[in-house]
Amino acid sequence: MKAKNKDIANEEVKECGENINSTSCDCNQETCDCQNQKDCCNDTQPSEEETINNELESEEMLILKNNISTLEEKLRYQQAELINYRKRKDEEVSNLLKYANQDLIMELLPLVDNFERAIKASENDDSNTKIKEGINMLYTNLVSTLHKFGVEEINSNGVAFDPVYHEALLIANEQDKEDGLILETLVRGYTYKGRVIRPSSVKVNKLN
Repeated sequence: MKAKNKDIANEEVKECGENINSTSCDCNQETCDCQNQKDCCNDTQPSEEETINNELESEEMLILKNNISTLEEKLRYQQAELINYRKRKDEEVSNLLKYANQDLIMELLPLVDNFERAIKASENDDSNTKIKEGINMLYTNLVSTLHKFGVEEINSNGVAFDPVYHEALLIANEQDKEDGLILETLVRGYTYKGRVIRPSSVKVNKLN
């Protein structure tokens, strides 16, 4: 009888143990299921904080790209301005070197005019032949020297009036001549290396 009661007690203890293990397993299973569900949710749906951070990062990247584009445009503009500035300076320096003697030549042109007046005044004077020859020689040498430095006389007689090269001091009305034709050169004009430094003073025919 005692042995039988002992066996019954052992069976009850065993059943109790199985129930405890089963309950523990269910809890673990429930815990496992909850953990898997949380991981799954984390994989498919970002949190609100992450969403806000992503939006802020996108806005910051857009602002940075716009700032970079603006700075690049300003840099290109400044580079273009620098290139144009250098070109202008190079051109100015080149012109200064090219026309460095212009002021001196402008001072010599009235001397040429005086030689021409003296030669013209002495055309009908047969006296002082040597003086006339000396004046002609000085005039020829002076004009030749000016030519070497790039000074050229402007052609005026018998050509159409051009305001770039000519300055009209007198107006005439000759019906047998073309309108705008230069009839006489009063004071010779000159160019220096292609630049007009003094226009010719002329008399122009003007019809009507």
